[in-house]
Amino acid sequence: MLENQFEGMLLQINKVDVWVKLIGDFNAYNILSVYAAANQFGFSDYDVLTALSMLNSAEGRFQFVRNEDAITGIVDYAHTEDALKNVLSTINNIRSNAEELITIVGCGGDRDKAKRPLMAKVACNLSNQVIITSDNPRSEKSEEIIEDMLADLDPIQKKKVLVITDRKQAIMTAGRLAKKDDIILLAGKGHEKYQEINGEKFPFDDMEELKQSLKINN
Repeated sequence: MLENQFEGMLLQINKVDVWVKLIGDFNAYNILSVYAAANQFGFSDYDVLTALSMLNSAEGRFQFVRNEDAITGIVDYAHTEDALKNVLSTINNIRSNAEELITIVGCGGDRDKAKRPLMAKVACNLSNQVIITSDNPRSEKSEEIIEDMLADLDPIQKKKVLVITDRKQAIMTAGRLAKKDDIILLAGKGHEKYQEINGEKFPFDDMEELKQSLKINN
C-alpha cells in the first residue's frame, strides 16, 4: 500500500499504481485476491485494474461523510470485537493523532454476551472518547446490556466513557463534542434502517442520524 486516506488508497499491483475507493488492509488483501483470480481466468490487467478502481464500498461499511468543520463521520457495521478492532485500527492508521477519535458503540440483545466487555475494551483502547449506547436491545433491557459492556473496564478506560442509552441522543452528543478535524465512528448497525426494541422494529438510520448531528443537509 502506497497511500491510505478516508477517500481511498493507492496500491501498486503488478508494478502499476492503482487508486481504489476502498480502504484498510483487509480490503487491500481482498482486492489482490480478486486481481489474482481474474488473472488466472485470462482477463487483461487493464480491464481488471479499471474495474477494481471503480468499486464502491457497500452501504454501512466504512461509509463516511464530512461536514463544513472538517469533522469526519463514519458508519460501520462492526458488531464484533474483531470487526471493531479492524475498523478502529484502520482509522488510526490514517489519522494524524492531532484530532480526537470519538467512538459510539453498543451491543445487541439476545446475542453473544461474552463479547460485550471485549467490545467496550477495544473501543476504549483505540479511541480518545467512547459513548456507550444501545444497539438492537431486542428483548433485553439496554441498561443491562450496557452494564455488561462496562463490567471489565479499568479506571483509566472508564474515564473515557460516556453512557447515553438513547442512541439518537448519543449520536447528537458526539456531534456536539466533536471539534474541527475530529473523527466520529458510529459502529454496530451499519446499513440497517431500524432499531429493534421489545420485538418491534422502529425506523432508525445511523447515517441519517449522523448527518443531522453534523449538520449535513445532503
